[in-house]
Amino acid sequence: MKASVWNRKIHRMGAILIAVPLLIVIVSGILLLLKKDVAWIQPPTQRGVGTSPTISFERVLEAARGVEEARIESWDDVDRLDVRPGKGVVKVRAKSAWEVQVDTETGDVLHVAYRRSDWIESIHDGSFFHRLAKLWLFLPSAVVLLGLWGTGMYLFFLPRLAKRRNRRRREAAS
Repeated sequence: MKASVWNRKIHRMGAILIAVPLLIVIVSGILLLLKKDVAWIQPPTQRGVGTSPTISFERVLEAARGVEEARIESWDDVDRLDVRPGKGVVKVRAKSAWEVQVDTETGDVLHVAYRRSDWIESIHDGSFFHRLAKLWLFLPSAVVLLGLWGTGMYLFFLPRLAKRRNRRRREAAS
């Protein structure tokens, strides 16, 4: 079997095998690219009064506790803190996926919103579906996609190389 025929078959079969995982990665990747521009995906960062944190973490926790939607009772309910000293804000990300933005100088709650970017990221890398889906479905799909890129480059350049070879033969024969 000729290499070009073999290459086309691999290219076709590979594309069919990874169609669904690739579609998931593409759509979630587009959403992640827009996360700073679309408030529905990730809440915009607010500005606090100062530019240097002056309140304690306990005051941050107390402010976050006051937000009912976030369901924060203790540090066990907090996924992470994102401190932005230049903007005077600390983002408290609850395990419930709610984000509470607290002014680092006054301790006031500046903004409360549901944060979807972490959820979209887990879809993007496959861990949303199952922890093994990441390694046994999305990783092989990425490897097949790399192979599709390689076979696609081969299929793209093959006719051009053949034309160049034929042109040189005709020039040498004349």
